[in-house]
Amino acid sequence: MSTGCNVPKIDGDKLVRGLPAFVDDITPAGLLYAKILRSPHAHARIISVDITKAMALEGVVDVIWHKDVKQIPHTRAGQSYPEPSPYDYTVMPTKARFVGDRVAVVLAESLRIAEDALELIDVEYEVLPAVTDFTQSLDSDVLIHEEPDPRGISKGGESNLAAMIDVHLGDVDKALETCDVVVSRVYHLPRVQAAHVEPHISIAWIDEDNRLIVRTSTQVPFHLRRMLSTVLEMPESKIRVIKPRVGGGFGDKQELVCEDLVSVLAIRTGKPVRIEFTREEEFVAARLRHRQRISMTTGAMKDGTLVANRMKVLADTGAYGSHALTVQANTGQKTLPLYPMENIHYHVDSVYTNNPISGAFRGYGAPQGFFALECQIDEVAKELGMDRLELRKKNHINPGEDDPISAHLNEGKPGMARRMNSCALAECIASGADEIGWNNKQEPTHPRFKRGIGVGLAMQGSGIAGVDWGAATVKLNDDCSVNLFVGATDIGQGSDTVLSQMCADELGIDYEKIVILSSDTDLTPFDVGAYASSTTYVSGGAVVKAATKLREQLAEVLAAKWDVPAEEIIFADNKAECGDHSMTMTEVANFAFYEAKIQPMATASFTSDDSPAPFAAQFADVEVDTETGQVFVRKFVSSCDFGKIIHPLMAEGQVDGAVAQGLGYALCEELHIDDEGRVLNPHFLDYKIYTALDMPEMKIIFHETNEPSHKYGVKAAGEVVIDGPAPAVVNAITDAIGKRSYTIPATPERIWKLIKETS
Repeated sequence: MSTGCNVPKIDGDKLVRGLPAFVDDITPAGLLYAKILRSPHAHARIISVDITKAMALEGVVDVIWHKDVKQIPHTRAGQSYPEPSPYDYTVMPTKARFVGDRVAVVLAESLRIAEDALELIDVEYEVLPAVTDFTQSLDSDVLIHEEPDPRGISKGGESNLAAMIDVHLGDVDKALETCDVVVSRVYHLPRVQAAHVEPHISIAWIDEDNRLIVRTSTQVPFHLRRMLSTVLEMPESKIRVIKPRVGGGFGDKQELVCEDLVSVLAIRTGKPVRIEFTREEEFVAARLRHRQRISMTTGAMKDGTLVANRMKVLADTGAYGSHALTVQANTGQKTLPLYPMENIHYHVDSVYTNNPISGAFRGYGAPQGFFALECQIDEVAKELGMDRLELRKKNHINPGEDDPISAHLNEGKPGMARRMNSCALAECIASGADEIGWNNKQEPTHPRFKRGIGVGLAMQGSGIAGVDWGAATVKLNDDCSVNLFVGATDIGQGSDTVLSQMCADELGIDYEKIVILSSDTDLTPFDVGAYASSTTYVSGGAVVKAATKLREQLAEVLAAKWDVPAEEIIFADNKAECGDHSMTMTEVANFAFYEAKIQPMATASFTSDDSPAPFAAQFADVEVDTETGQVFVRKFVSSCDFGKIIHPLMAEGQVDGAVAQGLGYALCEELHIDDEGRVLNPHFLDYKIYTALDMPEMKIIFHETNEPSHKYGVKAAGEVVIDGPAPAVVNAITDAIGKRSYTIPATPERIWKLIKETS
């Protein structure tokens, strides 16, 4: 058995040896370089673009602007069709809607020439009033999208409302009147960027069959092919998308970001075209986590029973609304089930602004929601005079209980009921509290320091119920090696390895015999891609089904040879056995090919009407320097239920990476944008992320459960552990200094001001 073991990562060897793996590791002959001229204005009509001087520069091949490209409204969100997003984007807009929006694109023989040519383009703008304060967007007379959304999801042409959600369960107002304690607060969540090491990069060319080939760093190759088909007005059969190794995505690459430009230019010139974002462009023109203002009210009884919750979200989707609806749906749908209540009101206004575009980022709205919820639970406990952990123990969801809201709220589609068929949250809380020393807080290490402990609980999902699906093909070779073809997208999380482990175990062969090919739209079956924590559960389900069908084919062949019932043949330890009959799997493969004369292979698809929840109880031990406001996280504990663990070391890696991002969200990461819509810190000098040097002592605890909806008992691991760090840290800071920050990141300046307010 390879599942449950730390087998070598399937692409580890080539990565450590620096062998070709990434988009930029190939250079087609005659490659040309594209650069984007970006708007200096937050809101301006593009009246004319004079490219005369740029085209005269030696080495410039082409320059395009909106007059050269058909205006086809579309969404750029990499989501299942029909996408629950407004069609508010065109390849080259006639109006710039944020500082950094596309104005023109230069194609040249070298990157330096392309950059020089940008300086030679003259643009005439009609500068318009801009809306950069998202709290004023709905009241503004300035329309960011004057044309109605053809699908009617946004209110473009009428107002700056990109999406709205309003869900009622029970009667919150009436329930709050009966409560002994009612707590209402407002929480402020910042814009942050995924900061993956590899920037957005794409190469496109026309092959010998006059087909468009796009090699790109993406999480959603099949969705990308569909979107390119729309904007290029080209049949999908003429487009091939290849996803090589991805140097990190975290949701930021769950979108059509630059692939359309290289495609348009490759088609126009017949030459290979490359585009790569600079780090500044990643901050300005890629995607950000939505800035949100969350107003939350919770009502409770004296005994600690939580009765009602009202959650109102105002979200800044920026200039375009690719994920305007679905991220905010997650903010409520993923968080509110944690403490089931009969009375819930969830409302969202997701608004357009003339700010950079918001989109998908690991957790997909849940980190914002859990910050508000888990901070508020601490405050309710304080009002009740109750231990913070005991209040959570009394109210959190338990095995066999129903999620109260998912049947009413999903990602833009009708929801599905969800029951907790596997849940070790109680065990996670107990072991995490013990490890952090909940009842035995450590003393400060310096006289001017104060010390505190905090907790943040979280749950998430495993794919999107009734929406996400994937397929896999398994093909046996005559030497007993197995080709595994999956559309699932490995973006560094190790899905190629995990899927190969499950395939090997299902066939009863060694893991090393699996040869996997993933994410090539010509060669692999469909998969929605790497998002919503779906890969191990959804794509893994497809792999297991396909491998099972292949094994059953081999059993039928051997049953005829041995004259035994096929269902009694056992495949394990590289052998097939039934009674006195036995063959090695290599012998089985040879028999199938050269005597039975068949090609054993199978394709299967998997989807689920369930989205089983992984759980995490996360604890922070912090010290606060009362003279400077600096917060030091001394220890961080993540106690998790991911179902059955396929690869323990990679599961730990998921936790480590998510916690690093979560601590950055809590303490230092924030993209600053001024009133004119300009990003003020588009580089790592002033945008601070957590590094290995910043990480505290880490403790990871797994409580394995067996999720019955999946043969291997698995659930997701990728997102749930980014949800808890921010509330855990802020709750610990509050425990230390007795004052709460309702805004993150909890920078030294903000905490110093809080301390001075209490002194």
